[in-house]
Amino acid sequence: MAFTKKVTLDGCLYSYSINPDVKPYTLRDTTFTQNTVGHYELKRLLEKVPNSGDGFPLKITVHKDLNAFKLTITDKSGLRSVNIFKSEDNKLLQDKFYFLMDSLVERHIFSKNPV
Repeated sequence: MAFTKKVTLDGCLYSYSINPDVKPYTLRDTTFTQNTVGHYELKRLLEKVPNSGDGFPLKITVHKDLNAFKLTITDKSGLRSVNIFKSEDNKLLQDKFYFLMDSLVERHIFSKNPV
């Protein structure tokens, strides 16, 4: 998946775009880490039962130039994308995703727009 300025996940109520005001220190304050190439990464496990280790990994990678990003939700292997918005059974996972993304929107890392 290539870096883009705007990401819309299938079934998600919102699209997210990189905020032009994002700063590197804000990314570090919100637990993004720099990888060996210099991009900023945030990895979270969306799980129904906290600390169970049973859930779907969410990975957000912001380009080192802070002008584009990638956002993926995958299976445990990290190889296949998972659509948590397809089934109402995943309502708790959806709420956790929206909560995390709203906190990043509040910190001016992303902008949120209704689809």
